[in-house]
Amino acid sequence: MPDAPIRCREFRIGTVGAGFIMADVQLAAYREAGFPVVAIASRTRSKAAEVAQRHGIATVHDDPEALIRDPQVQIVDIAYPPDLQPALIRLAQPHVKAVLAQKPLALDLETASALAEEARRAGKLLSVNQNMCFDQSMRVLKQLLDRGDLGTPVLATIEMRAIPHWQEFLRGYGRLTLVNMSVHHLDVLRFLFGEPEDIYTAARPDPRTGFAHRDGIVCSMLRFRSGVMAVNLEDVWIGPHGDGFESDIYIKWRVEGTEGVAEGTIGWPDYPEGSPSTLRFASRRSTGGAWVQPQWTTRWFPQAFAGVMEQLQWALHSGEPPLLDVADNVKTMALVEAGYRSLEEKRAVALSEYRI
Repeated sequence: MPDAPIRCREFRIGTVGAGFIMADVQLAAYREAGFPVVAIASRTRSKAAEVAQRHGIATVHDDPEALIRDPQVQIVDIAYPPDLQPALIRLAQPHVKAVLAQKPLALDLETASALAEEARRAGKLLSVNQNMCFDQSMRVLKQLLDRGDLGTPVLATIEMRAIPHWQEFLRGYGRLTLVNMSVHHLDVLRFLFGEPEDIYTAARPDPRTGFAHRDGIVCSMLRFRSGVMAVNLEDVWIGPHGDGFESDIYIKWRVEGTEGVAEGTIGWPDYPEGSPSTLRFASRRSTGGAWVQPQWTTRWFPQAFAGVMEQLQWALHSGEPPLLDVADNVKTMALVEAGYRSLEEKRAVALSEYRI
C-alpha cells in the first residue's frame, strides 16, 4: 500500500504561508485529495492572493493572525520559518481544533518540548509535517519490515547527494543541514526502526553555501535499541554543478536484514519534473531470494502530503492520536539536538542525556 487511504475530508483548513512547499506541493496534494481549504494568509497579502487564485481558495486574510482568528478555520496548517512558527501555534483560538506545524517544529529541543507540553495542557491536537514517512517507498518498506520479509534488520543507510534550495531566512540561524534536512532522515529512521541509543555526527561547511554555517555536509551514525546500525549522509555539495557539468543527483537508501534486503530511491531531487520513489527487495521468506520491484505512479511531491493532512483529520474524527503527534516529534528533535552536541563535543551522544 504505497499511499495512505483517505478516510476523512470533513474539517475546514486554513493555510499559513504561500511559498513553494505550500503553494506547489501541499495545496496541490490537498486539491487532489478533495480536502476543504477555506482560507490562506502569508506575510505578503498579494502573494497569498495569487496562491488563492491558483487553488480556488475563497478567503485571503491580511496576515496569519487574522486567519487564526477566523471562526470558519478548524485546522491551521502552518508552513512558516521555524523561528516564527511557535508564536503562531500559541495563537490557536478555541475554534481551532488542531494545528499542523511545519518541520522543524522549532530551532531547538527546549522550544519544541515547551510547545508539546502547552498543546497537551490545552487539549489541542498538534501534529508536525514530517512527511517523509508518507513517501511511498518508505511506507512500503515499513510494511515489509512489519511483515517480517527482511527478518531482523541489521544495517540501514540513507545516502543523499542533492542540492537543497536553502531559504533566505536560514542565514541567521547558525544551524543548517541537521535541523533542516537531516530532520527528514532521522525521523524516518525512527519511524522504521524505533528509538536510537546514540548518534555520532560529523560535518563540514558546504563550499556552495555562501553564508556562515558549520553543518553543511553532514554524516551521522546511529545505533538503535533494536540492534540496527544506520548511516545517514547529506552531501549537499555533490561536486561542481551547472554550466554543462553532468552532476549525479540522487537520494538512495538500503536496508539489510537477516532474511532479506531492500533498497530504493527517493524521487524528490528531480522536482519539478518529478518521478516516483522506488523500492525493490529480495527475501528468503517471500520471494525465494529473487528481486521483486513493486510499481506505483504517485510521488512524494505532492501526493504523499495528502497523507500528512489526512492523519490529522482522522485523529480529530476518531479520537485517536495522530501518527505525526507532537510528543513523538519531540523525540526527533532530541535526536537533532544530540547530533549538534555530538558535532560540538566530537563524541557519540546517548539519547538518555535528554529528558523526553
